[in-house]
Amino acid sequence: MRQASFPREFDYIIVGGGSSGCVLANRLSADPRNQVCLIEEGGSDNTPRIQIPAGTLTLYKSRKLAYQFFSVPQADLDNRRIHVPRGRGLGGSSIMNSMIYIRGERSDYDGWAVQGCTGWDYASVLKYFMKSEHDCLGLDPRFHGTGGELDVTTPREANPLSRMFIKAAEQVGQKENPDFNGNTFEGVGIYNVTQRDGKRLSAYRAFVHPVRNRPNLHILTGMTVKSLITRQNTVLGVNVVHGEQQFGLFAQRETVLSAGAIGSPVILMASGIGRGNDLVGAGISVIHELQGVGQNLQDHVDGLVTVRSDEARSLGFSWRSLPAVLSSPHKYALWRKGWLTTNYVEAGGFARTPLADGVPDVQFHFVPGFRSHRGRLFEMGHGFAIHTCVLRPRSRGEIRLGQNGMQDIQIDFRFLQDPRDGQVLKEGICLARKILAAPIFDGIRGREMAPGQDIVTDDELMAYIRRGASTVFHPAGTCRMGTDADAVVTPDLKVRGMTGLRIADASIMPTLVSGNTNAPCIMIAEKAADMILSDRQR
Repeated sequence: MRQASFPREFDYIIVGGGSSGCVLANRLSADPRNQVCLIEEGGSDNTPRIQIPAGTLTLYKSRKLAYQFFSVPQADLDNRRIHVPRGRGLGGSSIMNSMIYIRGERSDYDGWAVQGCTGWDYASVLKYFMKSEHDCLGLDPRFHGTGGELDVTTPREANPLSRMFIKAAEQVGQKENPDFNGNTFEGVGIYNVTQRDGKRLSAYRAFVHPVRNRPNLHILTGMTVKSLITRQNTVLGVNVVHGEQQFGLFAQRETVLSAGAIGSPVILMASGIGRGNDLVGAGISVIHELQGVGQNLQDHVDGLVTVRSDEARSLGFSWRSLPAVLSSPHKYALWRKGWLTTNYVEAGGFARTPLADGVPDVQFHFVPGFRSHRGRLFEMGHGFAIHTCVLRPRSRGEIRLGQNGMQDIQIDFRFLQDPRDGQVLKEGICLARKILAAPIFDGIRGREMAPGQDIVTDDELMAYIRRGASTVFHPAGTCRMGTDADAVVTPDLKVRGMTGLRIADASIMPTLVSGNTNAPCIMIAEKAADMILSDRQR
């Protein structure tokens, strides 16, 4: 990155080199008149752990490549602290996610519009999804683009058990869906992924790496944004720390926060923008009272059904799988085939429980390998599992700063605070069990390790959820978009009561989308860039 010597003034400053920030950096710097600065606290993505799809399993506990956040004890999850890793480096969480390309249900966006977010209905945002997409599969052109930077394709070599999952779901009444991002959302199938030539295609690799040498694009890594520089409710730039140096960077036009559902509200609060009483309690002077900052936190709470099996075709380590394991580097290097191509959740889908209100309320992520019932990232042996998450959670949490400010980030999901979320998850786990009980699995059936064959009653399942449920890492909503007094940003993503400041990332979602969040974050940035560039023409 060109940071040995760099200017201190730009037209636009983008804080955060994740999925949204990378798109903004590309689009805003496409006009050579715009001097654009992209700031990322992490560093390079140049490691096989990121580029090889199977490497994702090694990233969740990496202190170099992921922020290791933990929630406060969750009262309705047996007071457990939930692990919340987020990507740290150019590409943000797109360097460590499962690469699944899902946009969500169209009613998600229509619901945003009903809440007053004009221009965010499905028909309006579809063009932004299509703009960034390069469909490699020849899907319906009414819903898919082919001219974008982001390749959307299928896994190079899906595990045979992933195909069995689809057949099993069909045997219990679900339908196969070849395109979750087309005309129909509900059903099961092989997920599309953001990969190119069998490698992870992060937002950085898709949108910034090809244009990194633009003379008007300044990519600054290893820099921590401590706060915004403000004067009378106008944002002038950001205060940053780089090594032992502290200095300001200034934006002549706008500063855009794209630091994610955790980072963006934290930067606002550290700058004195937020709930006054909370800021004073954290030792921060209030410059702008904005009640919604850090509120409205949502995530997909998740439960696991995992089965031990002797099936050596599943992803796992044993003497019978040794040939596949030993040959995998060779297969990957020569043909981009074999075990190293997996994202571990190649198949899944969207289904309705008896509690659903017309649209799917749970999502499945099928793992063609044994998923530890003890919470470990890795265990020897074989098996298969289904993760089930609540797509439309009603529980709402918050992010706040403790007495040590940015060194004391308190994440409180308040999972299952609304009892209906627990009921939906219980029904989803029952449906997952039903799928795993389908006849196609008879030949490889093993012992259910979690919840466990003895866990059968509603009370037993709810107790299992409280002691084992977690998250699929989709935090959102903490800088909510809207038109009411508690909204943080208006539908044009400008922070209410401030000048020269927008937010573009998952934090602006009024309600969490029904599915994985990477593609929606890219869409949000595409629309944000359009609005920013439109304002520049005025």
